[in-house]
Amino acid sequence: MDLSIVIVNYNVKDYLADCINSIKQSVQGLSVEIIVVDNNSVDGSKDFLSPLFPDVIFIWLEENIGFSKANNIAINEAKGKYILILNPDTIVAEDTLLKMFQYMENNKDVGVAGCKVLNPDGSFQLACRRGFPTPWVSFCRLFGLQKLFPKSKLFARYNMTYLDENKTTEVDAISGCFMFWNANLLKEIGGFDERYFMYGEDLDICKQVILNNKKVMYLHNCSIIHYKGESTKRSDIIKINQMYKAAEQFIRKYYSHSIMLILFLKIGITLIKALSKLYKNIKPILLIITDIIAINFSLLLGTYIVMGNILGFPSYAYPKVFFIISVIFFVLQFLNGEYFENKISLPKNILSLLLTFFILSSIIYFVPEYRFSRGMLLITIGLTGLITSFNRLLTILYEKTIGDSSDRNIIIAGYDNKIDAIIDAIHKSDTKNIHIIGIVHTRNTNYKTSLPQLGQFNNINNIANKNKADEVIITDTNIPKKDIMILMATSNFKIKYHIIPEYDEVISARIISNLNEQLEYKSLSLRYRFIKRTTDIIIASINLSIMLPIKLLRRNSSLHIKNWANVFTGRKTIIGTFKTTPNSHQKEGIISLASINNTQSLSEDAVNNLNYYYQKNYSLSLDFDILLRHIIRKKS
Repeated sequence: MDLSIVIVNYNVKDYLADCINSIKQSVQGLSVEIIVVDNNSVDGSKDFLSPLFPDVIFIWLEENIGFSKANNIAINEAKGKYILILNPDTIVAEDTLLKMFQYMENNKDVGVAGCKVLNPDGSFQLACRRGFPTPWVSFCRLFGLQKLFPKSKLFARYNMTYLDENKTTEVDAISGCFMFWNANLLKEIGGFDERYFMYGEDLDICKQVILNNKKVMYLHNCSIIHYKGESTKRSDIIKINQMYKAAEQFIRKYYSHSIMLILFLKIGITLIKALSKLYKNIKPILLIITDIIAINFSLLLGTYIVMGNILGFPSYAYPKVFFIISVIFFVLQFLNGEYFENKISLPKNILSLLLTFFILSSIIYFVPEYRFSRGMLLITIGLTGLITSFNRLLTILYEKTIGDSSDRNIIIAGYDNKIDAIIDAIHKSDTKNIHIIGIVHTRNTNYKTSLPQLGQFNNINNIANKNKADEVIITDTNIPKKDIMILMATSNFKIKYHIIPEYDEVISARIISNLNEQLEYKSLSLRYRFIKRTTDIIIASINLSIMLPIKLLRRNSSLHIKNWANVFTGRKTIIGTFKTTPNSHQKEGIISLASINNTQSLSEDAVNNLNYYYQKNYSLSLDFDILLRHIIRKKS
């Protein structure tokens, strides 16, 4: 056996199908086995993939054990002279496997090699060759020196941006998305360090290669496309935490001689995590700041209009009035879902202002020392409404013209009825901001559609640039992937390519999802988390205090007390998933979709599917519905 290809799958069946198809087109005479370890996917991977690829070795796990452990299971089963560790969200060019095999055959001092990795828009993926996160390298990365000096060997060691991406080079480490191994060395090392659940394991194992006096090489003349993040899609907070936890684990393992250094780097990692969260929420934070400025400016202006002085209240009222009006307006906007929901709303903003007026009017009525002027308050709320509404209209206009909600211009490249199938799928979807510019022909055919005919595929980059296209969907399966990758790598324009090996509903759904840039899981907004946590604390407090004597008289009282104690401390929630996994962004619940359906009669797959549905479709109304069903079930 020349080559064993090991792939770990988790909920990306459609990407994996593309990946396996691309492998089959890339074998070129090599004897190859494909081993897929599935980390308990709940997206129907088993039923979908098994019939499609009867010659692939599938290992179906009953839980998600992480990237390292899953790979090690397959490594122990692999029979090939070489082992390729490959991500499921990749497309392999036709000549990549053979070139890698020949290179390893001719360079026995190489332990592992990687290839050029391209993003879907054709840009170079920096993570495909890296330096080890030594103390100095980590410092430069954490504090942005590598971005300031990308061509400096001193400061840009981590991503090695000072190296020519079109030159084969010895490096410290390569990306775990594509690692072509000498099988004997990989097994001698013992595979991946299983203390890494996700992220960091590739750096660690490359360190082991060098410690075994073998080389780690980056090859420039063969490539793959990596839909980065699809195989590890999860909530951003979990992803950030796991990335930096892996970095800290690597530093402790290899640089544990300096306690002060580890402490310094831990402070740096904590700072970067905080900045990452801040950057993620920069839009709502700016909206909050502008809203607070608007209502306080309106208060000053309203005071001037009514009293002839911007500080016309008695001295004891300052700065209390600014603080009170700001807090009330902020809390109402927050609870109304105006912040941290990734969507601003004029009606919600107006509703918050009306409620602010009502609350402040009540305060004025019941607190005589602040009974200044209802007219001034009315002017303040009115002016705030005008300013904040104008600000939101500008924001909406920006988002629709330049920002995330702007139109996505699409070109479809092909020659047959697959074009119409893709067009039909896009039109039937809920997508509102996708505009299909026209068709580019990949062959000289008479195939016609109602859309404009833009030209031939050999001129695709110029056509896409001229028509300001953002995406290109390629439906012609006969175009060599290596040619597409060369085209992508040599393009001067940021165009995202989607390659469809064969059309079906799953592929179509994924393409549309990509065009919309939707996440697989719906992350809980800050408002939802606040409401859930506040509710948990209040109800848990009642149960642990008022209801405690009653519960002590019941059977299994210790279990009830433990559950409510876990809810109070935040380890659990009242309504959540039946079980938590390392990929879950929601807590285990005392009540869940699975529990209201009697978990004893449900299979493990059914329970996983219910957990998956809850995470993907979470809303407060879903929580309420689950609670109602739980109460009805208890009574019956």
